[in-house]
Amino acid sequence: MRRTDKELLVKGIKSLGYTVLAMFMGPFLIYQAFKNEDHPFYIPVLILGIACAILAIYLGFRSVSIVMDAVFGKKTKT
Repeated sequence: MRRTDKELLVKGIKSLGYTVLAMFMGPFLIYQAFKNEDHPFYIPVLILGIACAILAIYLGFRSVSIVMDAVFGKKTKT
């Protein structure tokens, strides 16, 4: 039976923390941008919000992959 790689698991949990942060920041920034459409920083804030939302999706898949590798081990080509 294979043991869990604790260092890799901690890395995955930290990555999940960043994912949660990006998951809240993306929609918040998009909402603030649409709420202030007449403001001169409308476009930069909207772009930043969309970038945070895309980053959250990427980090989510990456975090789950890291945790899965920590628990079940990396795939080996046979």
